[in-house]
Amino acid sequence: MFVKFLRESAVAAWLLLVARLWLGWKWLKAGWGKVTGDFDASGYLQGAIAKASGDNPVVQEWWANFLSGFALPNVNLFNFLVAWGELLVGLGLILGTFTTFATLMGVVMNFAFLFSGTISTNPHMILVAMFILVAGANAGKIGLDRWVIPYLRQGMQGLLNRGKEFKQTGV
Repeated sequence: MFVKFLRESAVAAWLLLVARLWLGWKWLKAGWGKVTGDFDASGYLQGAIAKASGDNPVVQEWWANFLSGFALPNVNLFNFLVAWGELLVGLGLILGTFTTFATLMGVVMNFAFLFSGTISTNPHMILVAMFILVAGANAGKIGLDRWVIPYLRQGMQGLLNRGKEFKQTGV
């Protein structure tokens, strides 16, 4: 019943707009600071790797191995991905464009930060994101998704129809 409310209700669409704007602002603000500043994740990555040792490690060994074996050697890639990822997730949520995808990418980043031993606001952000994800298309109804998604569906349907015609005629 609650899922139906989230997915179909106009009231839920307005509540989800508020949640999207809050979450989007958090991401946009974090990303903007990194894109316009001298962001370097190497210190953060080294700190996360260090949290994998001791009697009560905060970071799991498999994640620390990923960070030390892949993320740290490719820190420039991660500097770009984190900064621009945060900024684009924020924009997507605020504008209501590709809302579900933007939210999912935000959740992936939140979990990466949690895996790295950072709590901060990540659990709150994941909780709000879950409501947006469950709501599906209704979360972006008061946003650009109202026009973007039908346009893309129409374009995809046209491509599928042309593919069927091609297959039938062999032309």
